Amino acid sequence: MRTTQRFWLVPAILGLACILAGCATPPPASDPAALAEFHQANDPLEPTNRVLYKVNTALDDYVLRPAAIAYRDVLPQAVRTAIHNQLNNLATPVKLGNDMAEGEPRLAGNTFMRFVINTTVGGLGFFDPASHWGYPDHDTDFGITLAVWGLPEGPFLFLPLLGPSNPRDATGRLVDIAADPLGRFGTGAIVTGLNWGHFAVNVVDARSRVLGDIASIKKTALDPYATFRSLYRQHRDAQIGDVRNFNEHTIPAWYPQPQAPATPR
Repeated sequence: MRTTQRFWLVPAILGLACILAGCATPPPASDPAALAEFHQANDPLEPTNRVLYKVNTALDDYVLRPAAIAYRDVLPQAVRTAIHNQLNNLATPVKLGNDMAEGEPRLAGNTFMRFVINTTVGGLGFFDPASHWGYPDHDTDFGITLAVWGLPEGPFLFLPLLGPSNPRDATGRLVDIAADPLGRFGTGAIVTGLNWGHFAVNVVDARSRVLGDIASIKKTALDPYATFRSLYRQHRDAQIGDVRNFNEHTIPAWYPQPQAPATPR
């Protein structure tokens, strides 16, 4: 999709959530354990979120999951890995911008070198030699950047197509979409089709990589909605913690270091 076409997606969904919004009633103060659990869940829109979870589940059951299964069954693992690598490489400019905004020069350097190496030696990003050459991949997006800047996450949201989120992460996704240079090149039906195709492959690739995990949760969890809510928070907290706690030197350890002059005796 072009940026202008994609930009409406999150606001429209958030607007729908606001229209449908129903707030969960907090437990009475006479039940401190239940009240503490309510605040820990941070899900004041739970009735609405559960309705949207059911909408998302229907979309997944009839559209996303069948497409992901077909994608997995038709394409060999090596081809799917190459496609995933290439999609990841196309997302590098946005990731680089977030690394810089987070004040992480070493991570930004790794991201830049990954793009250069994988775009050239890696055949336009279909292969990932950079990971084997000392430039590992890492997770970041503007939602993580906002967290590093100190913005609170806000209440939990469950958005159709997008799944678990919160106002901070939904805003971050908007900014990442607007900043993606792929949405700014060219005009016409062919370019629009290519951008829609890129978006669709991204969604199907992401869904195919969690087919087993989601099926297991839906089969075994007593309350899949609450499980997805908890796992999403844990995953995001881990991603944010990885960025906040990253303390490697800006210059890689293998790079020649200047030697201090010998102390005269």
